[in-house]
Amino acid sequence: MGSPERELCPPPSEEDELTLPRASINKMIKELVPSVRVAFESRELILNCCTEFIHLISSEANEVCNQSNKKTINAEHVLTALDRLGFSDYTIEAEAVLKDCKAVAAKRRRQSTRLENLGIPEEELLRQQQELFAKAREEQAKQEQQQWLLLQQQGLVGVEGNAQPYVPPTTAPRTDDDEDDDYS
Repeated sequence: MGSPERELCPPPSEEDELTLPRASINKMIKELVPSVRVAFESRELILNCCTEFIHLISSEANEVCNQSNKKTINAEHVLTALDRLGFSDYTIEAEAVLKDCKAVAAKRRRQSTRLENLGIPEEELLRQQQELFAKAREEQAKQEQQQWLLLQQQGLVGVEGNAQPYVPPTTAPRTDDDEDDDYS
């Protein structure tokens, strides 16, 4: 039989449930206790405990969510789950983290406008927009002028600008075979 530590935290396998990234756990351990060496088995045990804790909290939060007849777990459900499971000591810190997350999200929304990210003053953008509008108007006028000249060449518009009567081109008579083509 193997060592007791190996039994507590079996080596990871591809069949395992979802877990937290090992690199993230290792980074947190290093930041929290930089002067202490942590054995591989201990790191794996911490990883499994963290994963189980998250599973426990999210399952309870899901139950709170279902009891509230909601379909999405929100922060209040998680905070209630912490209280129900006896982790009420963590709620104050969790609320502080939630407040920080909301502040960061609000700041990100304010900074995400395209105008701010371009780094070009608004006056310059307006000037560029007016240039584009003027260029579009010029192109539209050119197209209308070319269409007018084409119509004059075809004789559909008189020199004085009066429209001549439009005579559609003659078409071949329809046959009964054309009616049998049903494309619907």
